[in-house]
Amino acid sequence: MDVVAVEIVEDRTTESRCDQGFLTLRRLVVRNRYTDGTASAPYPCDVLRRPGSDAVVAVLYRVHDGRIEVLLREALRVPIYLRRGETFVHPDPREYTSILEVVAGMVERSDPPGRVGLQRRAAIEALEEAGCALAEGAFEVLGGETFASPGTGDEKLYFCAAEADLEMGAAAGGDGSVPGDGSVMEEWGRLHVLELGAAIAACRNGAIPDMKTEVALLRLADHLGWVPALGRFLHELPTDVRGGCGGGGAPRR
Repeated sequence: MDVVAVEIVEDRTTESRCDQGFLTLRRLVVRNRYTDGTASAPYPCDVLRRPGSDAVVAVLYRVHDGRIEVLLREALRVPIYLRRGETFVHPDPREYTSILEVVAGMVERSDPPGRVGLQRRAAIEALEEAGCALAEGAFEVLGGETFASPGTGDEKLYFCAAEADLEMGAAAGGDGSVPGDGSVMEEWGRLHVLELGAAIAACRNGAIPDMKTEVALLRLADHLGWVPALGRFLHELPTDVRGGCGGGGAPRR
């Protein structure tokens, strides 16, 4: 089955406090303190946050016969689905019934601190969202963490990657579908295997309009020493060209 529509059953916006619900909002008045001892005029600042605030982004991939493939999950995302009917400064004619993303999930309070906790969370999300059973140690860190939208929230994203049997999830669901984390919001999802260059191109032309996915895929390319613009691995390029391409090392196989 596919999602064809989302209907709003109840709108509790006007009767809920901003510190209630899954997402909370701190409505603050702040001021800046400067090195010369002065301060700015007070000004309003809203801070959006969700439980745990931080999240792990886990890229699942395979390298075979000189080709890199990545696993993306198609799922419903209600906030962007509800853009339909809204008026924006820059018109948006698209209707987002679903969106493709890399595997990702919130860091939970039960997760251990540090790298071990991030690897554990990545392994849990890989199983829940993609049906891929992987050891925690299989996940490698892809660069430093980054804030998702620092002007409105404090969510920080941690990127990692692991080689995986990308057909494992499809086999688990029979038709490429996976059960998700058990919540209604995640009960519909479908898996897709894309060639890395095609996936990056889809991010850049807006077919996959998800920023964390684009960042994750580009970091994976760098990690594997693959140059998206050329569709080649660094070790395949002439020595005098490699220095200007950056990136990591040779492919695993």
